[in-house]
Amino acid sequence: MLTFVHMLPSVVRMVNRTDFIASLAKGLRVLECFRAETPRQSVAEAAAATGLDRATARRCLLTFTELGYAEYDGKYFQLTPRVLRLGMGALAALPLPQIVQPWLDQLSARTGQSSSVSVLDETDIVYIARSAATRIMSIGLMPGSRLPAHCTSMGRVLLGALPEDEARKWIDRTDLAPRTPRSLTNPDAIMAELAMVREQGFSVIDQEVEIGLRSIAVPLYDIRGRIVAALNLGIAATDAPASELPDRFLAPLREVQSGLQRVLQ
Repeated sequence: MLTFVHMLPSVVRMVNRTDFIASLAKGLRVLECFRAETPRQSVAEAAAATGLDRATARRCLLTFTELGYAEYDGKYFQLTPRVLRLGMGALAALPLPQIVQPWLDQLSARTGQSSSVSVLDETDIVYIARSAATRIMSIGLMPGSRLPAHCTSMGRVLLGALPEDEARKWIDRTDLAPRTPRSLTNPDAIMAELAMVREQGFSVIDQEVEIGLRSIAVPLYDIRGRIVAALNLGIAATDAPASELPDRFLAPLREVQSGLQRVLQ
């Protein structure tokens, strides 16, 4: 049965609000509005996406352009590869990705499947390490990629480890728009799935994120028994039915889970 999840809060709440830099916060909001589905933004679109006025959004975008983090064609702004320095530098500074990567590489070599580790951030999971054996998904996943927590195997492991009332709050503020015809969209049905995951200690997803993709995930514990992340294998639907995933892949996942618990502080 899953136990209490231990993760860093997504936002540090400061007691002294005089230390808060409002202009920096606005700039970060504008930066975060660039996503895979909205890679190019006009001033009006960025303002609408962030809730900022157009003048503020424009100043932020022009600042990013001046610093080399964005480029401007006269109407639309688009981020440049320079922005990767921010995310990749932060990921590289975290010890967890460095520790788990060799284990993922061995797991993928052993099973022939892609393996990943992620953490929970707001209503998404964020990939922090990955070993891609084959290309299953139509979108490329890498460290820093995000997917909705409620319809992913790693997300359900992490949500299932939360107290039930807290998990319900997460679900209530999540956009449950279906990604495929198989996606669960009813909050009660998702909560029932989380209860089952909480009890059995692993999660199986059958084509809820993308048709043709199944996955199985387990939590990763630190040496004190606290859940710090989730580990999964992604399997093509043609390779194995969902009902066979635990018999075929749970054992190697458990071995990595056990091995990492001895080294994660």
